[in-house]
Amino acid sequence: MNASDLMALNSARRARKAVVQVTDLASGKSDLLLEGELVDGSLGEAVADRFRSGKSGVVEADSRSFFVNAYLPPVRIVVIGAVHISQVLANMSALAGFDIRIIDPRTAFATPERFAGVDLVADWPVDVLSDQPLDRYTALVAVTHDPKIDDYPIGQALRAGCFYVGALGSRKTHAARLERLKKAGLDDLELARIRAPIGLAIKAANPAEIAVAILAEIIQSLRTREHILPGRSEP
Repeated sequence: MNASDLMALNSARRARKAVVQVTDLASGKSDLLLEGELVDGSLGEAVADRFRSGKSGVVEADSRSFFVNAYLPPVRIVVIGAVHISQVLANMSALAGFDIRIIDPRTAFATPERFAGVDLVADWPVDVLSDQPLDRYTALVAVTHDPKIDDYPIGQALRAGCFYVGALGSRKTHAARLERLKKAGLDDLELARIRAPIGLAIKAANPAEIAVAILAEIIQSLRTREHILPGRSEP
């Protein structure tokens, strides 16, 4: 990798942007591509697949051989709510290789004893997320059932283009949530991205099973996303 490509790669990593280096194995010519840049032909399909999987390797495209080296930001899961589901989800996420952060201003729930070894912040999401904003490689999981705590991070996740946005609650609860978020300036296309009821429909019956359903839905969303998700600035 030449010096200019290395600088561009390091810059993308600092900004948590996904990059692939595509090398023509016949000529040795390499190109560095950010996720979202258009690539024509079957090579474009192969590059998109590498962005989804995060795996590097040789691909055959357009009658040529290429080595595609994928550099994806570490996936983060941000959970709003230090509840029983979050306790199980924290352990499962670590096993699956995901970074996870739990945010909850309710100090009775957000205690080190309940979340030993977990990145736990006992503060309001509006304050926490201003220091570490959400991005396209973040999954947002809102499980407090409290609009005062959940609504703000859900709105921020949609604006940032998080690849997954899930919220706990019944259909009636979610309908009321949608009305509040509409009044906050979010449109129907953005709101349609919220996974609610949260998690894959496996008829989960307890916190551990709900955590399984949530993590499975996060992985499904990450590995099957079709393109870089739209983000937008605050209105």
